[in-house]
Amino acid sequence: MKILALITARGGSKRLPGKNLMPLGGKPLLQWTMEAALGLPELCNVLLSTDDPAIAEVGRAGGAYVPWLRPANLASDTASGTDVALHALDWYESQHGPVDGMLLLQPTSPFRTRATIARGLALFDPALGRPVIGVSPTPAHPMWTFRLEGDSLVPFVLGDGLQTRSQDLPPAYVVNGTFYLTSSKRLRSEKTFFGKDALALVISSDQEALDVDTPQDFALAEYFVGQMSQEQGAPKGGNSQ
Repeated sequence: MKILALITARGGSKRLPGKNLMPLGGKPLLQWTMEAALGLPELCNVLLSTDDPAIAEVGRAGGAYVPWLRPANLASDTASGTDVALHALDWYESQHGPVDGMLLLQPTSPFRTRATIARGLALFDPALGRPVIGVSPTPAHPMWTFRLEGDSLVPFVLGDGLQTRSQDLPPAYVVNGTFYLTSSKRLRSEKTFFGKDALALVISSDQEALDVDTPQDFALAEYFVGQMSQEQGAPKGGNSQ
């Protein structure tokens, strides 16, 4: 299996300016994702697509493949992730030959582990090409959510869900941004990483599922790093008295 991993990290960000290079646990946010992906045997390369020379420099120093800077028309707020992925896929295959699929790894999921990436890759069958999408249990169940029609609350999901105890509701999942994998053929034909037959890569850890997109998200990421440092520094064999 030959999978091209793509990390997308443009320089502009309105809600959290410069987020991809913000230091988290002593290294740029971007580096967490690079370290998790580099060296996995199923990945033929880890390509970084960015429009920012500073991000490109960090990517090269960290071992990512950064052959160019992303064109300006693909670096705006309105550019779609699919267009960015297709640009990278077309260029890579023109230079290095066909790949079985493309894996999109957003640098805003710093705590996605190497084991989780490997688990997602194991779900992918190149012969079938079914997409694999990272999801997590949703904290707000869709059967308890509403839209507004004027001042009136209208349930998004019709039925008796509002009368059901939370522990009796069927499990519901939300896309968490950690993992998007599909075949090259389907990405080109369907212009999306999703599909009606997509497989779920379920990630139950709140830490792994964190998507850093706001100052509040980054503060939570720093808290998680602090927790990780305490756990790593704790003496083994229990607390001393």
